[in-house]
Amino acid sequence: MATENKDPGVSETRIIKKYPNRRLYDTEISSYITLEDVRHLVMQHVDFRVQEAKSKNDITRSILLQIILEREEDGEPIFSEPVLQEIIRFYGDALQGMMTSYLEKSLKLFVEQQDKWRGSMTNVMVGDPLAIMRDVAEQNLSMWKEMQESFLGGAMPGGVSTTRKGKRDPDKS
Repeated sequence: MATENKDPGVSETRIIKKYPNRRLYDTEISSYITLEDVRHLVMQHVDFRVQEAKSKNDITRSILLQIILEREEDGEPIFSEPVLQEIIRFYGDALQGMMTSYLEKSLKLFVEQQDKWRGSMTNVMVGDPLAIMRDVAEQNLSMWKEMQESFLGGAMPGGVSTTRKGKRDPDKS
């Protein structure tokens, strides 16, 4: 289900309409689709929006949440009960926006590291596997430290700054 664009440099957002009978209609292929088809669009990195057919309200988030719910019920869940409880506790909290940013950055970092790891695994045959694993671990640690400092810096009044040795910077106290 690839999206064809008229201009190869321009990405058009694919529109999927949801009708009152709960059916999803993909306007690009002029056909009804299932939630599984929408999941395939996500997996293929296709830019799309789901909207109610009559009101044109954007309901993409609710459709994505439905897909997550189905996947969580069908197999090995990603979200444990304690994780879900902690996420629920953030709704309405002053740090809700920061939690969103933190989760987005964490997932982006995880995906980037996963891609690097896959690339490194192709080089294992010609390189030193332990050196590759050490390099990836050091990069992960460095990025996590930066992300934590950024997260904590925004959460604390006056921010938090540390030196490379992990001690408080007296100029930032």
